[in-house]
Amino acid sequence: MGDLFMLRVAVGICYATFSASAWSVNNFLITGPKAYLTYTTSVALGAQSGIEECKFQFAWERWNCPENALQLSTHNRLRSATRETSFIHAISSAGVMYTITKNCSMGDFENCGCDESKNGKTGGHGWIWGGCSDNVEFGERISKLFVDSLEKGKDARALMNLHNNRAGRLAVRATMKRTCKCHGISGSCSIQTCWLQLADFREMGDYLKAKYDRALKIEMDKRQLRAGNSAEGHWAPTEAFLPSAEAELIFLEESPDYCTHNSSLGIYGTEGRECLQNSHNTSRWEQHSCGRLCTECGLQVEERKTEAISSCNCKFQWCCTVKCDQCRHVVNKYYCTRSPGSAVSWGKGSTR
Repeated sequence: MGDLFMLRVAVGICYATFSASAWSVNNFLITGPKAYLTYTTSVALGAQSGIEECKFQFAWERWNCPENALQLSTHNRLRSATRETSFIHAISSAGVMYTITKNCSMGDFENCGCDESKNGKTGGHGWIWGGCSDNVEFGERISKLFVDSLEKGKDARALMNLHNNRAGRLAVRATMKRTCKCHGISGSCSIQTCWLQLADFREMGDYLKAKYDRALKIEMDKRQLRAGNSAEGHWAPTEAFLPSAEAELIFLEESPDYCTHNSSLGIYGTEGRECLQNSHNTSRWEQHSCGRLCTECGLQVEERKTEAISSCNCKFQWCCTVKCDQCRHVVNKYYCTRSPGSAVSWGKGSTR
């Protein structure tokens, strides 16, 4: 995770520690700084898992979740309000909630455990609630406490960020799965005991990436987009945007051209990026990455041969080891390079 994001997390911790109002709302926690420090490691790990997932989801996109994009506050007045910003906020918030929830269910926190609030109640035909459901309620509250406190702005961008933070937390709930265990004579499964479990975090990433692809652009008065006090400080995201869009990612500004290097916007461009071509076991989207990153950005695809080392001729030896040789083989890799005589790279078509 980038140092900048870790700094933001630290700022959020400090802010929350000295916020009496936050404690009064979250009276399920033990009052005092030590209670906050209990969760800081999990918050940091959760945020990191969110950023790693962001890098995975956008590995073959023009915008590939660079380190300089991992800033979760509008306080410096330089924060964009693009579709990409919406994903960063959602996946980071989801990552924190996911990790806190997991740690809670595993008994890592003294004041938190499984969610047994529904246990014994009928859930549906032939099954009842039981077992150890993941405590998403607790994870959601801690994630909101830490991540939302990083947002110091009071303008439309800040409202957008808070909305997308919440959309990320809602994604954790939306992807939960019901797991059941059969009971009955001779395994007849006449009745089942079921509980809710978190989905794999990769599934969470896929879910939010789909939300990113169909994110909603909100049209607002340009004066409300200016950082500072242009929007009323008492606004809340649910009041500012359509209630029906609470689980959707929203953005206010179109994305810039990610093809071309732009130092003022912190955009690296796609020159020098690796792409996939003639690769096996890859999706159609990945197979078209050379066209998206290179050709459509006015660059050419350059093939480079590199030597790779991998294990081969592995043999099992009694008992109980596996011994392998180290084999060298040539691998073809493809990169976006500037055409001979071309002064600059230029973008075509979509900015994403």
